Amino acid sequence: MPRHGGHRPEEWYDQVPQRGRAGSNAIEERLPFWFIETMGMQGRHGIGHSTNLVGRPTDLLAACDFNEEPAPLHIWGVREMNRSLFDMLAKAGDLQDAGEAFSCYMMAMFGIDPEQQEKRGKGAGQRRFRSSFLRLIKGWGYDSNSPEGAVLKGWVESRFGICPSYHKEIIDGMSTPAWTAYIEEKMSSRFHNNAIWVQLDLLFEFCQWAIERFVFPGQRHVTLYRGINAFDEHRIVERTGKRNVVIRLNNLTSFTSDRNVATCFGDTILTARVPLCKILFFNGLMSTHPLKGEGEYLAIGGEYRVAAEYY
Repeated sequence: MPRHGGHRPEEWYDQVPQRGRAGSNAIEERLPFWFIETMGMQGRHGIGHSTNLVGRPTDLLAACDFNEEPAPLHIWGVREMNRSLFDMLAKAGDLQDAGEAFSCYMMAMFGIDPEQQEKRGKGAGQRRFRSSFLRLIKGWGYDSNSPEGAVLKGWVESRFGICPSYHKEIIDGMSTPAWTAYIEEKMSSRFHNNAIWVQLDLLFEFCQWAIERFVFPGQRHVTLYRGINAFDEHRIVERTGKRNVVIRLNNLTSFTSDRNVATCFGDTILTARVPLCKILFFNGLMSTHPLKGEGEYLAIGGEYRVAAEYY
C-alpha cells in the first residue's frame, strides 16, 4: 500500500478540520494531498440507498450513534425461510458442532460440495463452477479489492444500503468511472450463478446466532484493531481528541482481534469498539475456512470513533 509520505498520526491529527475552525484555505494548504482527495465524498455518511433489508435507516446504520448504541440486525425472511437450519443449530452443544451443522446445510442447499457439482459435457470430467461464500472469503483474504471483494461489498450495499467508499480507488459518486468499475466486478456472472447473496444472508444470520449463543452472549461490542499505512481508503470526518477521530470506513472492513497481527498490515493502528450486530464473519466461526491464523473479523462499515496510534 502506498505510504503517501509516511505521515505520523501526530501530524495529521493537527491537520483535520474541526467544527468552527476558520481559515479553510490555510488548512487545505497544510493537508497532504491524499487527505484533500477524501474530502470529496458525498455528504457526511457517504453514498447510500434509502432502502435496505434490515429495517433500519441507512444513514443511522452508517452513523457513530448506531455503533455506540447498536440494536440487533436481521435480514428479512432469512431465519423464517430456513427454520430447519436454526432448529438444527439449536441442538448444537458448542460452536464447533454448530459450524459443522452449518457447513452441511450449505453444502446440501447450494451444491458446493465437490461430489455434488454437475459434470459439463459427456466424459469430459469437467465440473461446472458453482460460486460459494467460502470462495468469496478466500478472495477477500488475498485482496479486498478483488472481484470477490466487489461481490461482498455489493452484498452489503444490497442488504444494508451502505455503498462502498473505496474499491481500487476512491468512489465519490455514482456517475464516476470508479463506481462503474466496481459495478462491473460486483455483477460479474462468475460469482452470481449459485444464489451467492442468499449464501451470504445465511452466513450473516448464522454468525449473529453464534455470537449470541456461544461467543459473546449478552455483549454488544468487541474491541478490534486495524493496521494501515495511509488514509487513502478512509475519510477522516472529525477530530475528537489528540489521538481520537471519527473515521468513515469502507462498507465492509477487515479487523483483527490481535493487535500484534494488526501491526503486520500497517504502522498506524486503529482501535475500534465494533458492534457485534455488524459482524459478518470471524475467525473461529467455522472449523475450516480461508482466514484462519489472523483472528480476522469482517464488519459492516460506516462511521466509527477510533483511537489511532503509531506503532
